[in-house]
Amino acid sequence: MRPIAGERRKKDLTRQQYLDLYYYMRLNRAVEDTMVKLFRQNKIVGGLYSSLGQEAISVGTAYALEKKDWLAPMIRNIGALLVKGVPPRDVFMQHMAKYDSPTKGKDGTSHFGDLDNLHIVSPISMLGDLIPVMAGVAIAGRYLGQKIVAMTWIGDGGSSTGVFHEGLNFAATQKAPFVLILENNLWAYSTPVRRQVPLENLADRAKAYGIASYIVDGNDVVAMYQTAKEAVDRARAGEGPILIEAKTFRRLGHAQHDPAEYVPKEMRAYWEARDPILLYEKFLTSEKLLDAKVKKEIEDKIDALLQKERDFAENSPMPPAEFAAEGVYCTGDACHQIQPKWERDKRELMPPRSSVSAVWTVEGFGTGKGSSGGIAPIHFGDTANVAEKAENEGSPTPKSLVKTVGKKSAKVASARGAGALRRRTQGKRR
Repeated sequence: MRPIAGERRKKDLTRQQYLDLYYYMRLNRAVEDTMVKLFRQNKIVGGLYSSLGQEAISVGTAYALEKKDWLAPMIRNIGALLVKGVPPRDVFMQHMAKYDSPTKGKDGTSHFGDLDNLHIVSPISMLGDLIPVMAGVAIAGRYLGQKIVAMTWIGDGGSSTGVFHEGLNFAATQKAPFVLILENNLWAYSTPVRRQVPLENLADRAKAYGIASYIVDGNDVVAMYQTAKEAVDRARAGEGPILIEAKTFRRLGHAQHDPAEYVPKEMRAYWEARDPILLYEKFLTSEKLLDAKVKKEIEDKIDALLQKERDFAENSPMPPAEFAAEGVYCTGDACHQIQPKWERDKRELMPPRSSVSAVWTVEGFGTGKGSSGGIAPIHFGDTANVAEKAENEGSPTPKSLVKTVGKKSAKVASARGAGALRRRTQGKRR
């Protein structure tokens, strides 16, 4: 596990990259602010889940991916969608269930993706289920020779599901080029993390699967990017899956309907002072990467974009009634025409080039405490361990440790036992 201090920022980004991170965080927050207004106007038909205070995680991690890489967002990862290239109008229309939305109005929340161009897998409502799915995507990419990395996100509550552990174990055994971002925002709906997990660092869960992990300040976008970039590079190089725990805070309720009155006021005030955008603005200003003029230009750019995107979304029609029965089930080519994109010679995966010797060996089963009190290799009951084998080599076969009981002794023991049983029985009767 490699802790990454939030204050340690390396000077390895270009000025444009620094400003890109700022732009996408501001865009993330502005898109969600717009959707809150639409929700209050009753124009959003589904649930609305805020990432307020967590923008640095989605933006910083997704920015570390290459265009060919795959991601699968959760409900608080709109920032990752924007970084990957999803236009805000698609996010608006999807939540408004409009006909021009990615799902043609068949979903009122964030369940949409783009398999053909942007390499986005749709969110799955069952928490944790995206982990084995994205592990499979990563393995498939390696099989096809694409040299991709797959990424998804999970919350602290979702890390307690069975599929989180099953999926991470599967990814580990297969050494999948997969990066999992665990957003520890301290609350699983209304349950504080300390009430559901007896761990200080959820990154410790990676130890059970023998994979690397990081702990990072989730409110520091540069630290998030640098950590994710290192993890993505390591996964792409063949080091297997990597878990990143981002420490942060969910500043609003689980969804728009939740006032989150269970959150202590002092806790909320502490984290509001650690707003990731405000912290980043201070950093950019101190490093002379952002001034009032550039900030105004970015704000005007976002305002103009979102006005245009919102107008398009609001003018989009609702789906026609006759469309309700269409597109419910995948019907082959009418649904999609996705085919594997081979980037390697298929002969590498077929005999004789892919053949290996049919030899099965067991190098060891770990170590445990031996009968002598020392640490010795674990062995089966009918196989002597290393220490015992060394002691017994060249020496007579040791006598059996099993004590043989003679017939006379057995009779005495039997009589004593019968007498004791009679005395207990009589005592109960009295």
